[in-house]
Amino acid sequence: MDLPRNPTRAVNIGSITIGHGNPIAVQSMCATHTQDIDATVAQANALVAAGADVVRIAADSKPDAAALAEIRKQTTANLSVDLQENYRLAEIIGPHVDKIRYNPGHLYHHEREKPWQEKVKYIVGIAGETDCAIRIGVNCGSVDPAMADKYDDDDSISPMLESALDHCEFLDSLGFERYCVSLKDSDPQKVIEVNRRFAVERPDVPMHLGVTEAGMPPDGIIKTRIAFEQLISQGIGDTVRVSLTLPNSRKPEEIDAGRGILADIAAGRVRSFVDFQLDTLNIISCPSCSRVENEAFIELAQDVKEMTAYAKDHAITIAVMGCRVNGPGETDDADLGLWCGPTVVNLKKGPQSIGAYGYDEILPRLKAELDALIAGREAAGV
Repeated sequence: MDLPRNPTRAVNIGSITIGHGNPIAVQSMCATHTQDIDATVAQANALVAAGADVVRIAADSKPDAAALAEIRKQTTANLSVDLQENYRLAEIIGPHVDKIRYNPGHLYHHEREKPWQEKVKYIVGIAGETDCAIRIGVNCGSVDPAMADKYDDDDSISPMLESALDHCEFLDSLGFERYCVSLKDSDPQKVIEVNRRFAVERPDVPMHLGVTEAGMPPDGIIKTRIAFEQLISQGIGDTVRVSLTLPNSRKPEEIDAGRGILADIAAGRVRSFVDFQLDTLNIISCPSCSRVENEAFIELAQDVKEMTAYAKDHAITIAVMGCRVNGPGETDDADLGLWCGPTVVNLKKGPQSIGAYGYDEILPRLKAELDALIAGREAAGV
């Protein structure tokens, strides 16, 4: 079965090309600590062996960036680096990777007195000098506050869309066209809507698809499949990632899941998940990555899923996030949120902080908050 494909332009990422009718690329992200060179190389190579076309690595500090130089020597993977607030690390990283991913929302946090255009111009200059592609990675939980303030609180899609379109227009104005865009949410229906809307506006731009914080298998795979089937069958999508909460040793399962979904769509084996309800209990958890400061986060996510099973018929979202980079902001929209530090887990109710608890204390505290939330809704007749 020939899949329809949007007429996107070609973008080279190391040894592969995405867009312009090329095969849809599958990627994943290393969950090892970047400065642990041996472990990161081993995981990058394991992902390549599983069929990864691109391997993403986080670099949040100068030591991380320095480690990339040695990692580059020891792997043939097409490497993408994930920049967060410190956009200036691009200068150190650029010579050793094939793609630079930046988040427009995270640019806001560093050197706040500078306009984002100046920061992006710097990244584009480095990418041009070092032969790198760029991904503009927009996430629902980390949109620039100035952009989010322009829209109603219940409209999370328009700020993402406007941000992506503004950044595309700016890169175009600089004469840089070697970029792709991602627009991600933990809700597959929102992923479908925002990517459809973007594709109407910019059908020329290659798109990276993913459901962020999809959670643990099998639910995380099902959520991702829902979005991929709808978008890819309409010609939208040039590279994909299945973001799952997994132990380090199982990271190649993201590649297997992505390849499997693509194979099913190509063969016409599109599934109908009529029994998979997102209006009941919804556990979202971020994919394990190098920013996780305590690997107990992965076990905790599984424990939360098991402990809260009794609330399965309640339309409640619980977020379990693994680090301080994305955790504080990306738990705001959940009814109850946990973001994990090295020794404590921070518990939130919506954007409100409740407190920090030890890993051995958090489950009873979460259960108490969940029970109170359910009781409150039942008393209100909700």
